[in-house]
Amino acid sequence: MLFMVIERFKGSNPRPVGERFRRSGRMLPADVVYQTSWIDPDAGRCFQVMEAPSLQSLDEWTRRWDDLADFEVIPVLTSAEYWATIPFD
Repeated sequence: MLFMVIERFKGSNPRPVGERFRRSGRMLPADVVYQTSWIDPDAGRCFQVMEAPSLQSLDEWTRRWDDLADFEVIPVLTSAEYWATIPFD
């Protein structure tokens, strides 16, 4: 499953997140795969696409960071997957 993760740096301060990342890496569970990410520097948000077998697997990862960031996790489909579910008669 794919998930869009919106990460908001607590206190709008990305520095603690960057420091931990440099020290410990992404700290992903074995079954979670990082795909790509973008950062909105003005709003202190990071947008990430993650792949995981379930939301529970992703929850394990967000708990490792929830002291420094707040997370919104949204299950998503690729455009091709979505359109394949829509019948066109």
